[in-house]
Amino acid sequence: MPYAIDLSHHPRVALLDGPTPLQYLARLSAHVGGVHIHVKRDDMTGLGGGGNKLRKLEFLLGEAVQQGADTIVTVGARQSNHARLTAAVAARAGLKCELVLMRMVKRYDDDYLNNGNVILNQLLGATVHDLPAGSDAVTFATNRVAALAQAGRHAYFCPLGGSSPVGCLGYAEGAAELMRQTTGQKIDAVVVPNGSGGMQAGLAAGMAALGPDTPPIIAHSVLADAAQAREKTWRNAQDTARLIDPALVIDPARIHVDDAQIGEGYGIPTQAMLDAVRLMATQEGLLLDPVYGGKAFAGLLHAIKTGRFQPGQHVVFVMTGGTPGIFAYRPAFDTV
Repeated sequence: MPYAIDLSHHPRVALLDGPTPLQYLARLSAHVGGVHIHVKRDDMTGLGGGGNKLRKLEFLLGEAVQQGADTIVTVGARQSNHARLTAAVAARAGLKCELVLMRMVKRYDDDYLNNGNVILNQLLGATVHDLPAGSDAVTFATNRVAALAQAGRHAYFCPLGGSSPVGCLGYAEGAAELMRQTTGQKIDAVVVPNGSGGMQAGLAAGMAALGPDTPPIIAHSVLADAAQAREKTWRNAQDTARLIDPALVIDPARIHVDDAQIGEGYGIPTQAMLDAVRLMATQEGLLLDPVYGGKAFAGLLHAIKTGRFQPGQHVVFVMTGGTPGIFAYRPAFDTV
């Protein structure tokens, strides 16, 4: 099969109902002057409200089940989409789930603290450890894994964003899926957000495995500065590549990261993000989350406006999900 990567030697639990759609946005493409924008709908995954983290969790859950885990422990921000989907995956698999949530975002309104993903974590049956600002969530989670082991349980630790090399295999497979969907159509770039960096790392590893005739992955950081995000993503991509083929090498020059959309920091709204979310909604009826997709799409719009992409070129934007976050950011949208 063209554009295929053999990952059969890695344990995996199916969580997606087949490939996610690739859609062409005709109205939006005309609105921006003729750059052809396609969206990879990784928000359209059914489990737990949907979202891109399910690709990583297929392999992370596979490893957890193989190791005989009865509990999954993970970390994230208060409104973490990864945490919500980890809780959903654990529920589907009949495992316990503990979420160690950090106060990473300087928002203290009731919507942010108690709406959105927070409600869904409770509905999905997760045990939530709500840590104060400045806490070391990884140390807390590691101690919980040890405590559960002493109690006769077997906990599996899932890192921030599910962005371990094992988790990133989900997006290596995602790269092959995307290339199969675009056969016969030249794609000039794939645009994604970069938070923990796992999606970009997996896509980069997958594209490298598929050969040199694949599009670049351009990321807009929502968390770290460009240099830090680029280095971390490259190392993760290289480690992921070795799981595919020990001889596979990732050229650092293929890791493109722009940090111009971060604004005041992770999870802090920007005017460009608010405008981008509204534009996608009013032009195409599609919903972007305010933390990841909104800022990354703002980056894509800026790249089009400044001539980085020209009329006639084709760009794929990966929609990562995270719609519950819109409700957590109600006050920010009220100001527009």
